[in-house]
Amino acid sequence: MEPEIVTVGLDGSAESLAAAHWAADEAHRRGAVLRLLHAWIMLAAQAPDTAPERDQNVCARQVVRAATAAVRARHPQLPIIEDLVGDEPEPALLRASAESRLLVLGSRALSAWKSFVLGDVSLSVVARAAGPVVLVRAGEPEPAERAERAEPADSAAPGAAAPRVVAGVGLGGPAERLLEFAFESAAARGVLLQVVHGRPFPVQVYTPWGVDLDAAGEVTAAAEHELAEALRPWSARFPGVLVQRTVLTDSPARAVVEAASGAGLLVVGRRHHHRLPAPRIGAVAHAAIHHVTCPVAVVPDD
Repeated sequence: MEPEIVTVGLDGSAESLAAAHWAADEAHRRGAVLRLLHAWIMLAAQAPDTAPERDQNVCARQVVRAATAAVRARHPQLPIIEDLVGDEPEPALLRASAESRLLVLGSRALSAWKSFVLGDVSLSVVARAAGPVVLVRAGEPEPAERAERAEPADSAAPGAAAPRVVAGVGLGGPAERLLEFAFESAAARGVLLQVVHGRPFPVQVYTPWGVDLDAAGEVTAAAEHELAEALRPWSARFPGVLVQRTVLTDSPARAVVEAASGAGLLVVGRRHHHRLPAPRIGAVAHAAIHHVTCPVAVVPDD
């Protein structure tokens, strides 16, 4: 069986180098091949034995070679593919996503209060990629590889101890690919998986004098039961992964952002929008990408 490929898109920035380091660590954990990809539409066709002083692609090659050298310092035995592509970045990255287990991209900070932004190309790739896309910030500290084992809890406060993988799960549609990626990621790291479900109270819970506590308790209990049932087959498939279920009575987007504080990786879903001309990723993924500081994996749900 051929090994999986983890592809990282490079552009020479500090963010893409951080993405390369994260992708190398992930490839090492998975026993995968790391593919370092740089797409440049002006890439010139030339003979393999072209003299260095006549190499028209020297700048593009340097982007990939610098990333290779940085990765080799930490993972000297990791199999690496250096890939220069003569195309625009967006189509090259979308093809790479279809050929890889996951695609890794850098994401830059907007300001000192840790809000983040994606460029037009990255946003379009995240919205249209066939497989998971992981977004990595430059300068974020890396959590320990393995957490201390703890007893799983049915429900807990969102500020659970790191390191852990957090997955934001909705219960109104397919989530198989998201849960598979989240469980695989937690298993590979040997850490706790915290599965978060946000569900605001329906209108009937509210009364003129506040919240009907009995009705609120019934809504929360129903959500906890649904979440437990959704996770049951995955826990059986990954018996070594400790799972913490967290139900928050808040919007899914706010619940995920709150729960991801201190996590090592956040996994969120994204529905395909085939008929929409503009990229669209959904409220939860949008909130995670712009406000969560740990790496964020966006997984197509269908």
